[in-house]
Amino acid sequence: MKKYLWIVIIFFAGCAPQATPAPTSLPFTASDAQVLLTQFFDLLNAKQYAKADLFFGGEYEQLQVFNSSADPEDHAALWSWACENAGLQCLTIRTATLKNSDGDTFTFLVEFNNPDGSLFVFGPCCGANETEMPPVSQFEYRVSRGNDGQFRVMELPPYVP
Repeated sequence: MKKYLWIVIIFFAGCAPQATPAPTSLPFTASDAQVLLTQFFDLLNAKQYAKADLFFGGEYEQLQVFNSSADPEDHAALWSWACENAGLQCLTIRTATLKNSDGDTFTFLVEFNNPDGSLFVFGPCCGANETEMPPVSQFEYRVSRGNDGQFRVMELPPYVP
């Protein structure tokens, strides 16, 4: 009888709730940063500005310059105006290649798709020629950890005046 009692005790001890380890923050990898960068631009391109704003950690000053009459706290409205009226190119990413990482910052060279699927190239503007202002198809973007521990995109989309 004692033998069966020990088996029952051992069985029920194994079914008892186990202590759960405290959650830890998982490492953020270059792959995670690339996914976040892609999501940010996909959301901007889909005009989901409030959601995209959650992925942005840069300055809003230029967005406010584009639409000085908007409430500076209404980030979705600032994004909307900048992407739809002011010349920000809120395009999808074609490629994002890791250039380097430094601590909590990942830097990518990014190429974008035009709406027709072709490569976006920023050509000479404002009276310059290709010698004075060579065409650019790769743009540098940083994904960095903010004071709140969240990673965000730090630069605005390319601007075409």
